[in-house]
Amino acid sequence: MSYKKYKKIYRYQKFSIWTIELLVHDHLYFADPVSFNDPFDCQPVVESDSDRDTLRLLLIELLSRRIEAEVAASLRSAQLQGDNVSDHAKNLGAQAAQSKLQDIAYHATNPDYECGIYEAECSLLTSEIHREVVKRYDRGVCCFSTTFQNPLLWSHYGDQHRGFCVGYNLDREPVPILRKVEYGGNRKVKTSLISNALLNNDQAAQELLDHDVLLRKASPWRYECEWRLFGNRGVQDSVLALKDVTFGLRCPEAIRYSVIAALEARDSKVEFYETFEVHGSFKLKRRPVNAGEICAFLPHVAKSGIEMFGPLG
Repeated sequence: MSYKKYKKIYRYQKFSIWTIELLVHDHLYFADPVSFNDPFDCQPVVESDSDRDTLRLLLIELLSRRIEAEVAASLRSAQLQGDNVSDHAKNLGAQAAQSKLQDIAYHATNPDYECGIYEAECSLLTSEIHREVVKRYDRGVCCFSTTFQNPLLWSHYGDQHRGFCVGYNLDREPVPILRKVEYGGNRKVKTSLISNALLNNDQAAQELLDHDVLLRKASPWRYECEWRLFGNRGVQDSVLALKDVTFGLRCPEAIRYSVIAALEARDSKVEFYETFEVHGSFKLKRRPVNAGEICAFLPHVAKSGIEMFGPLG
């Protein structure tokens, strides 16, 4: 299903200095999946369905790529460039991979293993491949929903309805790439899939691998209707177009004023809404907020009776 069928996507927020900074600078925060409230999110389990030689080649590819990239980045930060730097990084990556293979082969001969040397080495290789796959997917994730009306999302991510929900569309150049989260299935990733993606440069296998690692969650999370953006971890310029802000049922008036005042000078107009309960049901709807009316009465200046009406008598 294409995200293009949805006119907007939504990100639930609690009010804080941090969220105001993100809004006024038009930034998005791409989080480390380790910080997510779902401990299984972006945490695949690698299972082997490959022979030992393939596992060795796969580990060499994963480990050498990672070490080479890390060394090259370190050298660039020291302002070192050129072919010699690239060759040095590549050599260190290859050396690290060969060293790890020798270490695994040695430990596979441990007599404490109840299985044979071949099986022990395959198991050790698979464990190391798993660690490298997790390290490989060190991307930041920014999460959105297709709805602003879900009471659970307001409770879990909108500060128990005291926060707000920011609506975005994809009217940007280039058009942002959003990916849909799939619910159900399992977290297993076969080494044959990883091998096809990395060793055979199979694009379809690479897309399936990305999907299984980054876009699969347990079925109880289905209520989130989640779509994701991927990028470098931390604060990044928004690739989406901010269009509206919806305030929660319990959102204080002062927070509404603060958000409206923070965004009123934007070049592109932002619309403001408030949620309300549908009488006699558990449903939420929203209606426009009169921003001018809120800003006309706030900020309030406290005055005494004498300051307001003059001295008595």
